[in-house]
Order: sequence, then C-alpha cells, then structure tokens
Amino acid sequence: MKLSEHKELKKEILALPVKEKDKLLLRLVAKDKVLTEHLHFLLLEDESNLNDKVAFIKNEIVDVFDDLNTTPKTSSKDTLLLLRKLTKQINHFYKVTKADFEEIELKLLMFNAAPMKFRFKVHSLTKNHEQLLANYVVKAILMVLRKFEKLHEDLQFDLKEEVNQLLAKVYDSYIEKTAVSLGLPKSII
Repeated sequence: MKLSEHKELKKEILALPVKEKDKLLLRLVAKDKVLTEHLHFLLLEDESNLNDKVAFIKNEIVDVFDDLNTTPKTSSKDTLLLLRKLTKQINHFYKVTKADFEEIELKLLMFNAAPMKFRFKVHSLTKNHEQLLANYVVKAILMVLRKFEKLHEDLQFDLKEEVNQLLAKVYDSYIEKTAVSLGLPKSII
C-alpha cells in the first residue's frame, strides 16, 4: 500500500500529536539500515567523514586489485567476482551519502584498476566468464557515463582524464567487441 494512494491516511498521520509522530518515525527508521546510516551521515557527520569513507574504499580497491594482479593465474571469473563485490560496496556508500561525484570517482578507479587482459581462461560448461565480465563492465561503464553527463561541467573536467583512460583500456582489451555492440564511446570530449 502506497501512502500517495491513501490521502485520508496521510491527513490522519499529519494530524497525529508530535510525540506520537516521533515514536512512529523512530520505529520506521530503525527498520531500515540504509536509512539509519543515511540519517546518521546527514545529521551527525561532515565533509571529513565523507573523505574518510572515500579514502577507505579507494584503499580497498587498490589493495584488492594489487593482490589480484600479482596472482599468476588471474581470470575473468575472479575479476568479475571482485568487481561485483566492490560495486556493491560503492553502491551502499552512495545510498548512505548521496555523493554523486565520489561515486563516479570510485567506480572509475575500480574499473581502471581491474585487469581486462588474461592469460588463462576459465572453462565452464554453463558460463562464459569472459563474456559475462565484458557485458558487466560495459553496461556498468555506460551507467557511470550517464551519471557523469549529469555532473556540473567543472566536475566533469576533473574526471575526464580517468574516463578517457578507462575507455581506452576497454578498447585495448577483448571487451572491445562488446563495447562496440553496446554503443560505448571510444572517448569523451
């Protein structure tokens, strides 16, 4: 049931005494972990906390891919698993902070750090991990580019080099065919 469909209920809720509304609000907030974290960030944290969160995720990205790149048998399957895990972490960060620029910056760092050339292929009867990784990477980059286009032009300028570096990396790997078929640009101006 949506509140917008029940105008009388909305009026009755607004007519409740402040004390009762506060109790209900606290009960509802307590049931949603992300909302609780978002309110904590919004009401109790500042810019330095945002910078700390960004630095923590950046360090994690660098550590994860440094470890993966030093492994002699790095595969597309391993890379895909790590990209999904880190993307989940970045998406959670965004839900809590609503920091558009930092989300795009973190995703660009993640994809630029991820390997896209592999010596070994993982053979599976049911899945082609190379193609799964290619589809995942290109579709995720397209989503990042959509958000990138909505940023102020000064912020776009700050990230332009990383975007073009990532696009060049994609077109210099086996992912190129998927990038062309899904309409990923080769560079941005």
